[in-house]
Amino acid sequence: MFDYLITGAGFAGCVLAERIATQLDKRVLIVEKRNHIGGNAYDYYDENGILIHKYGPHIFHTNARRLWDYIGNFTRWEMYQHNVAASIEGKEIPLPFNLNSISKLFPQRFAEKLEDLLIGQYGYGAKIPILTLQNQTSGDLKFLADFIYKNVFYGYTAKQWGVEPDQIDASVTARVPVFVSRDNRYFQDEWQGIPSGGYTRMFERMINHRNIQILLNADYRSVLELIPFNKIIYTGPIDAYFDYMHGELPYRSLRFELETAEAEYVLPCGTVNYPNDYALTRRTEFKRLTGQKHAKTTIAAEYPEPYRRGENEPYYPIPQPKNAELYRKYELEAEKIAGSTHFVGRLANYRYYNMDQVIAKALTVFEKDICGK
Repeated sequence: MFDYLITGAGFAGCVLAERIATQLDKRVLIVEKRNHIGGNAYDYYDENGILIHKYGPHIFHTNARRLWDYIGNFTRWEMYQHNVAASIEGKEIPLPFNLNSISKLFPQRFAEKLEDLLIGQYGYGAKIPILTLQNQTSGDLKFLADFIYKNVFYGYTAKQWGVEPDQIDASVTARVPVFVSRDNRYFQDEWQGIPSGGYTRMFERMINHRNIQILLNADYRSVLELIPFNKIIYTGPIDAYFDYMHGELPYRSLRFELETAEAEYVLPCGTVNYPNDYALTRRTEFKRLTGQKHAKTTIAAEYPEPYRRGENEPYYPIPQPKNAELYRKYELEAEKIAGSTHFVGRLANYRYYNMDQVIAKALTVFEKDICGK
């Protein structure tokens, strides 16, 4: 007999399993359809002994000390601050687009003029969503806004989401703003790092408890009638839980191609984006992230593609008004069974969460809904 059946062994499922087991001394069964724990943060050592993030690069970053400390209970941190370049007009410039990007792309005197205009208009250190910058109606800032939109945001966003950028919620483009600074870090959060030894090892420690059992390679529906339990915590696609009764919610998926090179490093930094060239969106060199020492290096090329149920994995909810309306129908269904079932996570809540946001959501559900604080 289990107190909770949790579907999915990603961040949401493992955090809630750990809290319920250690803080409430209740029994938990995690049912995971894949052959591993960790969800999309799962990592493993390839045939060359290089640590790989199977589902794309995951860099933990947060401004919440409590989240950093919570995860720190299960790992030591490798201090890592991510750097990303974008290939623009044959040059590799820093992302987010910043004052150093301007210096690399434009003649010196014109670059200095643009920098002065940005600082004068917005102030040094400001982060400006590209759509806000495009509100400039004329002059050199209008030129700059149009240049950035066309060369940095448009192609990448269209490839990533499969639709025109103006059809995506503005919160997506606001995730990587124009940064009036010379800080080349991709994230400016106070706490940034990679779990020492990898995410999988971290998850193993998190759910290593006498009250937690895990069942891999299993659909949770296959055990509903076989294993007694009291409540469900569901972390998968919410439309699947309700058998698509209101229609399918759209997601984007990803395909990865791995390449190993006989070199210490290939890329100049952790990730290089290709907004305008090729079908891929970016390449990531994992040794840059993990700090691993190895004579070889492995790079992942990332290709966005539509999600096809039963063929690939759903990665990102697509933030559009029509999708929000459809999700709301499922949210209302979820509210009807709130006493027995909790929906938590990027797919269950149809939100484009970062890792720290998923953890925060899981902790909130535990404290407010499960403990009733």
